[in-house]
Amino acid sequence: MSVVIETQEIEVAYGDMSVVRGVSLEVRRGEAVAVIGPNGAGKTTLFKAIAGMLALRRGRIVFEGARFDGLRHYDVVRRGVVYVPAERELFPQMSVLENLELGAYTNYASRAERLKFVLGVFPRLDERKGQMAGTLSGGEQQMLAVGRGLMAKPSILLLDEPSTGLAPLFVSEMYRQLSRLRAEGLTILLAEQQIPHALAFTDRAYVLENGGIRLSGKSKDLLGDPEIQRTYLGMA
Repeated sequence: MSVVIETQEIEVAYGDMSVVRGVSLEVRRGEAVAVIGPNGAGKTTLFKAIAGMLALRRGRIVFEGARFDGLRHYDVVRRGVVYVPAERELFPQMSVLENLELGAYTNYASRAERLKFVLGVFPRLDERKGQMAGTLSGGEQQMLAVGRGLMAKPSILLLDEPSTGLAPLFVSEMYRQLSRLRAEGLTILLAEQQIPHALAFTDRAYVLENGGIRLSGKSKDLLGDPEIQRTYLGMA
């Protein structure tokens, strides 16, 4: 499998404070890869840097063989790297359909085709497409945020904490839909605190602590790692 995206020793800082330090990772086409770790580890900062929303202090980001750090966020999306933030950032006074259509701003010509695809993935959104986004449940809002990202026809989808604030039923449903997207060939990089879900869903994972990668490997191996079990799963 070819490498879709790669970070090479990147550092990201807010002012004088480095939040991401020397992080190198790669995601291959068709893979699902997790970045796990506690709050404050640097996961969101890492994802925003990959998405072109934060500048690098040093290092490089390579997408499909070409360096693309330094591009504007709009251009990053046009190339196929789409970020879905943990905060969702929906427009609550706009309908589900209107929020979805906004996601096609870089891919407007094929919006009808993409809309059909997204509503097929999330039939609950089809049932509520005329409803105001602000009246949806938390799980439905997360589906809408992911659906809006899919409208841009991404090569890789960056999902930041997709299970945040969701009831267990919606977490399971969300991961079922993500599994369907994987089966159709979508490449996924996700940041997650729900460690069992993340490791069960992904092929590989990186453990981020204090802005740097502490461990990495196959997800199934990390799930059985005593340090992971003790630190993140509360197992003695």
